[in-house]
Amino acid sequence: MPTDNRVSTVLARRLGGELLRLRDAAGLTQPQAAQVLSATAAKIAKMERGWVPFRDPDVIALCTLYGVTDRAVVDGLLTLAKLDRERRKARGWWQKMPIVGGLGEYIAMEEVASRIRTWQPALVPGLLQTPEYVRALGVTSNWSHPDEIEALVTSRIKRQARLWGDAPLEFHAVLWEAALRQQVGTAEVMRAQLDHLVRMAELPHVHVQVLPFRAGRYHGVDGSFNIVSFAEPGALDVGYAESLASTLWAEGAEANAAYSRAFARVSQLSLAPLDSVSLIDAISKGM
Repeated sequence: MPTDNRVSTVLARRLGGELLRLRDAAGLTQPQAAQVLSATAAKIAKMERGWVPFRDPDVIALCTLYGVTDRAVVDGLLTLAKLDRERRKARGWWQKMPIVGGLGEYIAMEEVASRIRTWQPALVPGLLQTPEYVRALGVTSNWSHPDEIEALVTSRIKRQARLWGDAPLEFHAVLWEAALRQQVGTAEVMRAQLDHLVRMAELPHVHVQVLPFRAGRYHGVDGSFNIVSFAEPGALDVGYAESLASTLWAEGAEANAAYSRAFARVSQLSLAPLDSVSLIDAISKGM
């Protein structure tokens, strides 16, 4: 199977950034780190920038050099190294769908994640959207050709497969009430979408909360974002946000901690899951 070892990947940059932080904390230079691997300083630079896959022995040797004794931290770094190697080798369905565009790397991460937390102030999150809701979004966006819209629907349904199976993704979504009241498509489409949200919230691994209007405007986060987590305890989170013109990956420890704090805060301000489902149901019945 072909591999792509000459590109900088999100997982490798996240891992490399963490190793760079640990090296700086230990007061060591790149040449000093290179000595323990019998390598060059250039290789350490490539590793810290995410340009090469990481071997487990190299990660362990660097952690030992940097004085990292917490096994959970080492295991988290090894998890990212393993996942990055797997992602570089994999050829997923999304690579054959041009409609995916810049989402390709995010979907690759979603495929190997164990948990995703998402804050959505304007729309129902993609993993919980109905096909009719997706079509309505396609009609009102730049997707003008029916084939493009159907490709968008197909890709969304394929992504939703992560919520099913023997090891389903744990999904925690917090939505602003505006996302429930903003009509997408006809009233029937929106009612069906809200009813689908209620049904999905009944799954043990899907948690839906609503930040109601009465809670006041939450000024901490203006746009949507996702936090992607991985299987083994201690594995490092990766934050992801989209804007009109670009996507943003939070690859540093400080940036990801900020996303986690923001999500915890908006979750605390939101209704409990049962109360959230009651509000969604009431909005649906009122349409």
